[in-house]
Amino acid sequence: MLLLSLFLGFFIANVLGYGGGPASIPLMYEEVVDRYHWLTNADFSNMLALGNALPGPIATKIAAYVGYDVFGWWGFLIALFATVFPSAIALILLLKLMQRHRQSQVVKGMTLLVQPVIAIMMLLLTWDMIKDAVGSIGIWQSLIIGLISLLALAKFKIHPAFMIIAAFAYGGFVIPHL
Repeated sequence: MLLLSLFLGFFIANVLGYGGGPASIPLMYEEVVDRYHWLTNADFSNMLALGNALPGPIATKIAAYVGYDVFGWWGFLIALFATVFPSAIALILLLKLMQRHRQSQVVKGMTLLVQPVIAIMMLLLTWDMIKDAVGSIGIWQSLIIGLISLLALAKFKIHPAFMIIAAFAYGGFVIPHL
């Protein structure tokens, strides 16, 4: 029954996650943390931070981590399959359909109307992570880290991977000594 839950949790999140990994993260969060309680909110945040530091699609990294954590190698395989299968089948079918109706105003409108929904889902996930950060390291440290990151990314155009590495180093070396 656990393997079926694992399959359904990741299958549903990825079927509904229009737009790929970033859009499916809040849906995976809902399944992994809120519905099945496989990870805590803090564990999910840590796993997401680590997953973003590694190359490749985030959805498959989340599925692999959670699947292995919940049910070992079989869980790893089931969660990964449930994550990749819907996208692969949908891609094949939708590409054929999109080629046929490329200039349709309905198709263009549907694509545009989904974007605000994804933005709101990402904002809600961000809010949950901010609450965890403030709860664990405090409001001032969270604000300073956020402002430094914003400045580094927006003004100095530092690659996000370097910011993630810097955050890992800060969290691993500085925070335990405070």
